[in-house]
Amino acid sequence: MAKKDTIHRLFAYLKHYLCAWNTTGESIHSPYLFELVRFVLRDENAYYCFTDIERRRELLLACPDVLDVMDFGSAGSPEGKLVQRRVCDIAKTHLEQPRIGQVLFRLVNFLEQHEKHPLEILELGTSLGITTAYLASVDSRNRVMTLEGSEAVLKVAQGVWRALRLENIEWQQGNINDTLYKCARDHIDLAYVDANHTYEATMRYVTYLLPRMNEKGIIAVDDIHHSEQMEQAWEELKNDARVTTSMDLYHVGLLFVDTHYLKRHYRIRV
Repeated sequence: MAKKDTIHRLFAYLKHYLCAWNTTGESIHSPYLFELVRFVLRDENAYYCFTDIERRRELLLACPDVLDVMDFGSAGSPEGKLVQRRVCDIAKTHLEQPRIGQVLFRLVNFLEQHEKHPLEILELGTSLGITTAYLASVDSRNRVMTLEGSEAVLKVAQGVWRALRLENIEWQQGNINDTLYKCARDHIDLAYVDANHTYEATMRYVTYLLPRMNEKGIIAVDDIHHSEQMEQAWEELKNDARVTTSMDLYHVGLLFVDTHYLKRHYRIRV
């Protein structure tokens, strides 16, 4: 990570820590959103599958195998760039934190309880499959579609899912700039965007997804304070006319499209 981005993230974290005051649901008038904050984002209980998923993470962090990784995110071309990376290095730098993976698990569980039907879940950026496992472990009836650029990385993720006996995951390998438009269905309940961390790509992905979300659908955008351009994307997305409410969790931003909500923005510590 560039020194400039490191400094930016430090100041962004301090600002978030000092300004986050809706942490336990203060001033949130919607009962639905209050329940989400108070009993989902603030939930500290460990669910049945967390231990097994984190054991797979530990194995990945200790794996020295070298992969030929096709990198589309920073290559600057549709063909991508082939680089060699150790599995343990990918696990260290690219896997989402356990706390965020578990927040996503709870969000899926919350949506399922309210929607009363199997959910349509889309993940942009599979990496080694740990976050995908959190998304898929809630209920085997839910459909999880995940998109990954590198075939070698996807194969490692598939091994993780087999070890966890997760059979409700579908995948598409290739440049997400292409596969998103082939695989994204309408009526998405939860979309998790953790792919190309640039302004242009983030805006393009989320803008495409917004009209395809269910009324209670949530778009989770990873690393919204990763850099100045990611922060710019977040600012523009939360002000989009189609977004009624947004929640800044620092590592992840949540966008809501339900027209029954007032236009509000919340900063929350998790």
